[in-house]
Amino acid sequence: MAGSSHGHTPAAWTGVTIAFIGFCVAGAFMVMAQPVGFWAGMVIVLLGGVVGAAMRAMGLGQPKQQAHAVAHVAPAATREPAGAES
Repeated sequence: MAGSSHGHTPAAWTGVTIAFIGFCVAGAFMVMAQPVGFWAGMVIVLLGGVVGAAMRAMGLGQPKQQAHAVAHVAPAATREPAGAES
C-alpha cells in the first residue's frame, strides 16, 4: 500500500480536518453537558464528509484506476513450530 498514496489528496485532507474540528467541538460540548452544542459538532463532522465527497467529485480526490489491477500475492507457506513432530 505504500505506493498507492491513499488519502494524500486535498479532498481527503479537507474532509478529515473539518470532521476532526467537529469531533473536538462535539467532545467539548459533551463534557460541558450541552446537548445542542454536541449535536452541532456532530453536524460539523457530517459536513466534513459532504465537503470531502464534493471535492472528490470535482476532481480533487484520488483518481480512479480501472485499467490497473493490483495483483494479490498468495501468503508464504507457514512452517510448523520447532518442537512439532510429523
